[in-house]
Amino acid sequence: MVSSLDGIIARKDNSVSWFETTSRYEKGVVGENIEEFLKTIDCYVMGARTYEHALELSRSYGWAYGDTPTIVVTHRDLPIERENIELYSGELNKLVDERLKPNYKNVWIVGGAMLVKDFIRAKLADEIRISILPIVLGDGTLFFDHLGLEQPLHLKDVTAYKNGMVELCYEIRK
Repeated sequence: MVSSLDGIIARKDNSVSWFETTSRYEKGVVGENIEEFLKTIDCYVMGARTYEHALELSRSYGWAYGDTPTIVVTHRDLPIERENIELYSGELNKLVDERLKPNYKNVWIVGGAMLVKDFIRAKLADEIRISILPIVLGDGTLFFDHLGLEQPLHLKDVTAYKNGMVELCYEIRK
C-alpha cells in the first residue's frame, strides 16, 4: 500500500498526483527495479472500487497489472476488460483456501483499505508492506482506521529511498 505520512491512501477525488514527489533524501537508495519486483507477484486481489479506479487509470496509463491473474472481490457485476481478470463473490477464507493457496505462491492484496482490513481481521495476510511518501494530505481514505483489533507485527525490512519514500515491511504475527 502507498500512504501519506498521515496514513491516507487516497484523496477524496481518487487523484494520484501526490504519488509524484520532488523530495530528495541523499542517504536513500535508488528505487528497486519495479519490473523485477512485479515479476514475483503470481496473482493480484483487489476490491471493486480499486478495480474501477485501476480501469479508469488504464485509459491514460495502461493496465498496471499486466497479464498476471487478477481476482476482483465484489458483489457487483463489473465489466471485465481483460482475460486474466475474474470476479469473486464469497467468503475470503474460501477464496484463500480453494483458489489462492493451491495456485499461487505470492499474492498481493492491492486494495482498497476495506479489503486489506478484512484480510487482516480474518488472519489471512502474512505481511504488510507500506510505502510512505513524504507528504501530509490531511483528508481522504485512511489505511488503518477502525481495524477493530490489536495486531502484533515484526519488522522484516525498512528501506529509505532517494525520493524521500520509506518502505516498511512487517510480518503479521499470528
